[in-house]
Amino acid sequence: MMNVPALLLLLLALSLLVVSAAPAYAHFDHLTHYNSRGGGVGQYYVYEALEPDYAAPGEPTAIMFSVQDYDGRDTYNIETMVEIYTSSGERIKAFPWTKQDVGDFQVFYTFPHVGSYQIVLSIADGPVNTNAIDLPRSTLGSTAGCNCERLIFNVAVSQGFGSIYNSTLGGAVFSSLAIFGAVLGLTYWSKKKSGKFASAPGDTMRYIVTLAAIAGGLVHFAVYSGHASLRLEYSIFLIVAGGMQVTYGILYTLLTLTGSTTGRARPHEHYRKTVAVNLFGLIGTAVLLGLYAYSVTLPPPLSPTGQPEDVDLAGILAKAVEVFTLIGIVYLMRLEKRRLQTFLKEHA
Repeated sequence: MMNVPALLLLLLALSLLVVSAAPAYAHFDHLTHYNSRGGGVGQYYVYEALEPDYAAPGEPTAIMFSVQDYDGRDTYNIETMVEIYTSSGERIKAFPWTKQDVGDFQVFYTFPHVGSYQIVLSIADGPVNTNAIDLPRSTLGSTAGCNCERLIFNVAVSQGFGSIYNSTLGGAVFSSLAIFGAVLGLTYWSKKKSGKFASAPGDTMRYIVTLAAIAGGLVHFAVYSGHASLRLEYSIFLIVAGGMQVTYGILYTLLTLTGSTTGRARPHEHYRKTVAVNLFGLIGTAVLLGLYAYSVTLPPPLSPTGQPEDVDLAGILAKAVEVFTLIGIVYLMRLEKRRLQTFLKEHA
């Protein structure tokens, strides 16, 4: 059957979620696309990120760290000092040596100007002056006179870059839908003009539902990378889920065009194919909605934080589209059944 490959992909993604034991790459709630770095120092591997990702001058910003060992395990009771330098080498902020109960911690700072900054994280590997601040250094990576390891992270503070990135991402999603919709429209009018297209009740709804399914898939493609820092498998699952949604939309569109072309489809065979494709879309969409409800209520499988997922705007939009798609698929299944019954009555 035509939906077997997609079902195999779903089973593969679910198996990765259930049985994989790969470590998390960081403990942030999402993978940042900007101002996010990672590096090893001594016995530690450190991840750094800003929240918001696209820090702007005059905006309170969280500087987040996740200090782990090289196997991705948590670290405990480490002493750290955080410094912020301008690109000219001037230290503009320092947070004193502090004992961190766990290696995941954050400090807050408001960057004053647009430009590049260096964030220096010092991790003690011997006695240090707790609650004190070391003197600034001209060589940022130098550990002279300090029982510590130092790691430098470069970040950029800009005005409006986040809006540009989000607009570009949104444009990529909606332009893909617009192109697909335009192709459908041109195909429809071309076949109708040539007399090869037999319109049927519900054609408009068919195209709306398929576009909604594809839109849900594109949203998953847009957000998959943001989950990689929690579990790599989460991103794999989102890619597979998006691929399944797009596959359903394209398959049903092809069936609709074939079934509406004069002399191209046998009614019984066409109906069986639509049932198979619609069941594939219905079950897949229901599974995605169920998994989302579970993940925002209870900690999802393999969660490194042990906390439910945050409810965000992208998630709400994606699930709203999927609820509409689910209802639409049920409507299409009833529509296809009525269409077959009408044909049988007319040719009895």
